[in-house]
Amino acid sequence: MAQLVVRNLPEELVKALKQRAAKHNRSAEQEHREILRAALQGPRRRHLAEVLASMPNVGRDEDFARKQSDRRG
Repeated sequence: MAQLVVRNLPEELVKALKQRAAKHNRSAEQEHREILRAALQGPRRRHLAEVLASMPNVGRDEDFARKQSDRRG
């Protein structure tokens, strides 16, 4: 497993990291790993079914029916 040393951090940043770690019941080192993982992993991809299920009900099918607009008969 690789190691990473970060030098010359402002004291306020270290304090904020330790506070955040305590809030999540983790060590500062584990919190640091979690922050890096979240920042570099990117957003989680959602399944299409999950996306569709999250869409609000905004009308009836008839509201979206196409109407012929030309006069070609």
